[in-house]
Amino acid sequence: MTIQMPPVEFIRRADAEAVLKEVAARLRTGDVVPYLGPGLAAMTEPAAPMTPEALAAFFATKVALPRRAKGNAWASAQHIESMKHRSTVTALMNEAFAVPVAPSALHRHLAALPLPMIVDTWYDGAMRAALATRADWGEVQGITRAGIGEDRWYRFYDAVGAETDRTAAGMWTTLLYKPHGSVVPAKNFLISDADYVEVLTEIDIQTPIPDAVKDRRTDRSFLFVGCRFNDQLLRTYARQVSKRSATGHVAVVEPDTLSKNEMRFLFSQGLTPIALPLARACEILCA
Repeated sequence: MTIQMPPVEFIRRADAEAVLKEVAARLRTGDVVPYLGPGLAAMTEPAAPMTPEALAAFFATKVALPRRAKGNAWASAQHIESMKHRSTVTALMNEAFAVPVAPSALHRHLAALPLPMIVDTWYDGAMRAALATRADWGEVQGITRAGIGEDRWYRFYDAVGAETDRTAAGMWTTLLYKPHGSVVPAKNFLISDADYVEVLTEIDIQTPIPDAVKDRRTDRSFLFVGCRFNDQLLRTYARQVSKRSATGHVAVVEPDTLSKNEMRFLFSQGLTPIALPLARACEILCA
């Protein structure tokens, strides 16, 4: 018997704006964790690929890919790693994100707030650039375990980009969490299927999630901005990073673009979908 999923109730227009104003107020008090997708940085029209599909297309311009890998960034990177070398994948990622991505107005607004944590899920450095005027923050990044000979899932970096440790992280006002790595400050990338094998094996028991992230998400809700959930990997990370936090999560979405899997994800996670154009949502959040 097929179980029908109840329809997702989108909050639209006037009601959506009112809800988002309440979220903006809770951001200022540190009760909400921003969870940023590449759609936010894409608003500045960067040269870098700002979706997994665009990144896969970039790989395809550099290396002949088999049909099964085309259009899939993780599979494309895995093919390149298998046929060439991990260093080739890293070099191509460095090339893809060589031109710095400018922070959007919302990046800068978030950087001006004493937020306990910001989650940024793409490989660009826009959020780090926005935070550059401050010294009371630091960053933790997911790292590939391929070939490093270390039993580590992540690394910590201070505001100037120097590697540090979890003890220092406990002193930061704001923690920037980059679960997939970033081109800055040290070119850490989780990108190939092999990178994610161990992570996805253990992420359900939260081992790859830093304790600092677990601590700072407690009793807080999440605001998803510029995110898509049209890939199982993206859904898994959103689910596990926000696990054991408070309720009342909100996602800014464009209903006409959502896939059935994304609709199911919104319903299953209890996310309140705010149906507003991203630019308008950012205006409200920055007000």
